[in-house]
Amino acid sequence: MNAPDLDEAFDRFWEDLLFEAEASGEPQVAAFFRLYSGLAAESGDVIDLTYTPARNDGRGAYQVDGFALDRDRGDLFLAISDFRSGRELETLNAAQIDTLFERVRRFCELAVQPTFVNAVDETSPSFQAAWPIYDGQRQIKRIRVVAFSNARLSTRRKPEMAGEVLGVPFVCSVLDFARYASILSAKGGVEPIEIDVTAVNGAPLPCLPAHSIDGEHTSYLVAVPGTFLAEIYGLYGAKLLEQNVRTFLQARTKVNAGIIKTLETAPEMFFAYNNGLTATAAGITTAPLPGGGLGIASIDNLQIVNGGQTTASILYASDSQRKDRRADLSRVFVQMKLSVVNPDRLEEVVPLISRYANTQNKISEADFFSSHPIHLVLERISRNLSAPPKAGSLSGSKWFYERARGQYQDRLAYGTQAERKRFELEFPRDQLIDKTDLAKFEVTFECRPHIVSRLAQKCFLDYAEKAGKTWETSEARFNEYWFRSVVAEAIVFKTLDWLVARADWYQRDRGFKLQIVTYSIAWLVHHLQTRGQELSLDVIWQRQELPAEIADALAQIAPQVAETIKDAPPQMKNVGEYCKQQACWAAVTGSRYAFVDRLDGLLVDHEEAEQVRKAAVAAQKVDQDIDFDHVLVAMLADTQPYLSFARSRRLLTPKSDAALKRLTRGDLRLPAPERNALKYMVQQMIRAGFQVPQAAKRGPVA
Repeated sequence: MNAPDLDEAFDRFWEDLLFEAEASGEPQVAAFFRLYSGLAAESGDVIDLTYTPARNDGRGAYQVDGFALDRDRGDLFLAISDFRSGRELETLNAAQIDTLFERVRRFCELAVQPTFVNAVDETSPSFQAAWPIYDGQRQIKRIRVVAFSNARLSTRRKPEMAGEVLGVPFVCSVLDFARYASILSAKGGVEPIEIDVTAVNGAPLPCLPAHSIDGEHTSYLVAVPGTFLAEIYGLYGAKLLEQNVRTFLQARTKVNAGIIKTLETAPEMFFAYNNGLTATAAGITTAPLPGGGLGIASIDNLQIVNGGQTTASILYASDSQRKDRRADLSRVFVQMKLSVVNPDRLEEVVPLISRYANTQNKISEADFFSSHPIHLVLERISRNLSAPPKAGSLSGSKWFYERARGQYQDRLAYGTQAERKRFELEFPRDQLIDKTDLAKFEVTFECRPHIVSRLAQKCFLDYAEKAGKTWETSEARFNEYWFRSVVAEAIVFKTLDWLVARADWYQRDRGFKLQIVTYSIAWLVHHLQTRGQELSLDVIWQRQELPAEIADALAQIAPQVAETIKDAPPQMKNVGEYCKQQACWAAVTGSRYAFVDRLDGLLVDHEEAEQVRKAAVAAQKVDQDIDFDHVLVAMLADTQPYLSFARSRRLLTPKSDAALKRLTRGDLRLPAPERNALKYMVQQMIRAGFQVPQAAKRGPVA
């Protein structure tokens, strides 16, 4: 990214930061952490981090701004913020980076000392960050530190091993502003990883060209040394894994004991016993081998789409802490099928390779929810459905559902100033909902705040499992009425988040705002359910703001909930971890909170609400069939785009082909089998990215 583009991106960053700070009611430094940590989790630098601004600038200065401990794989993730308040893009030099990492190193060394842990308040950020290290020291196999900075590195710095801390490898990386902007603008949200194979391995990797399709897709078979895999995974971690696999591993998978045993007892047989890896790349460079044959010298944008568990287990088996049980990786080789895909088709092809490569494993369809058609339905509704005007406004706006990260910013980045202004008026910045927001709102109203407290990625995967099953039984459940309900839930959540951030009691004792908000809303929803009632989400949608009576009730409930969740049992020293447990939700539901109940007129009977939801599903089923009739009429004008796309994706069947031929002749009287085959084909085309002509876009085809 050149200097003018980077300066423009920096201006947009400040717009985002100021908006985030205002919307959340948090200081700019907290908003900065939220923006950077969210992007770092998506890109694979870290897993979801808990914000813990622990800092001491005196003698023996230390600093840690966020942590996450993956006990199953032994990775401790730590983040340190280097937030610059200036509006000009500054430079981050090597000495400043070393100082940041040294502060984290000192904190780790302090965190395992009983005198330090016992000396700090248990509700303080220093304790919340130190306790997982103190309590989980035996599980920690590797410390991965990332420095967040809105300054620019003078020279790009790759992840590097910086010795050991607490007897384990200390891996450091930097997310400076140039990388931040690059990831935001990357196609598909993927930051390319360039592996210099010759430098890491000492020589190119011998490979065998296996298959090629018209220059779009070339496959190679490779025997990868275990030492090479351990080296690159030790440095890059989950960044090497395709996003669906990464999310799956973060949420569910423990290190595989069977793989570890083979590595320890029969390393020379690993190639024969293990299923191997499936990987993709945007490009490779090859070199002739001294003894003849071809070798891979470098790999551009390597992603492991199947075999993440194998890769993680190889690193774990070679861990220095395992001493006498440490596996000899010099005798380990892993078979890898490497598919080099045209960069223009990476976003489309890689998830499909991942999906099909993982069919033999425990990864379910829910793990691929990022590309689920539910998102397409939401996107279409959000672009077409205008919300009622707010009080004092003459016209309504729309809520923007962001199916893929960066869609909203992309729309703002193009067009004239007047066009961008019109877009922001139509889709205000505070009316943006993304995939993890959707999960957070829905799971909160399902009265599962302990799941929301597990943070964005795990909450999203949990929601995906349930939503995916619902889609299989009733696609019509995801309709316009449902979208209006999601928006109403968003209004409730965002409003209480804003109120809590500005409350005096919260200002005196900051922390755990997400947990307080989700638990407070869930408690009120649960309380009303015991009376056979629900909040009227339709009223909230119509007003486009939270009625004062509901806002007042939640504002009274929130500080009481905060007291309950912070009163963790003695064995649960970390409040954030306690909030992730069903036991915490049981403690909250078992509490009676006082509030002034002025909710008459803002509630609906549960049975009555259920009837409305069922009616919306029935209406959607009728509308969907009518919508397909509009598609058929549009097809009469020109069947060629449909035919070409279906053929290119191998979606054409004899019955759908016969239906298209009838339409080409102007005949709309399709026999039922041909109509159904054509309808199914159009569904699959849309899911594969086909754009239905505007004349047919009255709703999703289903």
